[in-house]
Amino acid sequence: MTGRTFDQLTVGDADRFTKTVTDADVYLFAGVTGDLNPAHVDETYAQGTFFKTRIAHGMLSAGFISAVIGMRLPGPGTVYMRQELNFVAPVRIGDTVTATVEVIEKLGEKKRVRLKTTCVNQDGTTVLEGEALVSPPRPPKTA
Repeated sequence: MTGRTFDQLTVGDADRFTKTVTDADVYLFAGVTGDLNPAHVDETYAQGTFFKTRIAHGMLSAGFISAVIGMRLPGPGTVYMRQELNFVAPVRIGDTVTATVEVIEKLGEKKRVRLKTTCVNQDGTTVLEGEALVSPPRPPKTA
């Protein structure tokens, strides 16, 4: 399985991935990364924060963008080169997050692609926005 090559992509192409964030997702992410910040894993602590409850790690939402890039657009074989992220609203346990990736520029000389990256929750609130630079998969070599 190979993703779309540079020549197969067009400015405006977009794809998305949607996931409801569960309690288990947050604990598993904390365990895998070692980020045990109590804002994510301790409800009593989190009740005393600005958010009044536990929130998901921002990088968990960023991982949903990675899922789109690696599996859908451009897809398998893509090399992730750079990602800029702005975390603009919290993701709470139970929120449904949709990550969207859109081609905004093709850089022909090195065959790289600039992508607009966003995550929104079930209410349409943007929780994350940014931009990525990727190298799409190369076309298969012919014999």
